Amino acid sequence: MLTINIGPLVLPMHQAMLIAAVLVAFSVSHIIGRRQKTQSVGHILSDMLIAALLAARLAFVVAWFDLYRSAPWSMIDIRDGGFTPWAGIMAALLVAIWHAWRTPASCKPLGIALASGILTYGALLGASLTINKGLSALPATALTTLAGEQTKLARLADGKPLVVNLWASWCPPCRREMPLLEDVQKEQGGTAFAFVNQGETQDIVEHYLGESGVDLSNVVLDRDTALGKVVGSMALPTTLFYDASGQLRATHMGELSAATLADKLRLLQEPAQQSHSTLKKQE
Repeated sequence: MLTINIGPLVLPMHQAMLIAAVLVAFSVSHIIGRRQKTQSVGHILSDMLIAALLAARLAFVVAWFDLYRSAPWSMIDIRDGGFTPWAGIMAALLVAIWHAWRTPASCKPLGIALASGILTYGALLGASLTINKGLSALPATALTTLAGEQTKLARLADGKPLVVNLWASWCPPCRREMPLLEDVQKEQGGTAFAFVNQGETQDIVEHYLGESGVDLSNVVLDRDTALGKVVGSMALPTTLFYDASGQLRATHMGELSAATLADKLRLLQEPAQQSHSTLKKQE
């Protein structure tokens, strides 16, 4: 399961787990403050959260600055999901240490609140891994080419790493990211791309492709949205990144930017790079 539905809202699972952990930490902080009749450490948690988000975003933008430089405003558009987790964690810890040094009395309630949040995230992560066990392999869902032939993702991958984009012509972010995906597909000869339309007819898809002028290879139809159900994502666009062995390495819900796409593609090349390094050492 990659997404969770909260009423009309669809959230990526990892975001939902983080939100739940943060809410638990703030709730525990408030309860401790009321019971001990002292000031809640909620303001410290807020400072930690803000510092984590800013540092994680800044580190990601710096790492992929060349791709953001042509569109400076995109640096603050966090909808692309570009964050560097370790930078955020380090920033949050530094803020916690600074507050603990200034107000030693806050150490215990802050520690309890943080432990509660971490345990919540750990429990949810464990449950998610259990539910998704066995779903990390390349699905064998039957798909249909625009020529009307049956195919599967493994055939489209042809032994290469595979990027699977779930999309629909009525989806604005899907349409916005198509030119980027078109360019990268043409540049990335060592990585296969599959564009799996969700729930639309062949006529609608062909009309959209002809009208938009987007030139994509491996556009296939999934009339019953079976692939979206198998991978557990009801959000569009959803992009899945499988390595050459057919194992899921990364996912992205929402519109991709050049930086977030490059970051995910880098993960697909790591096994090959590690193998190459090992061979060099043996030589």
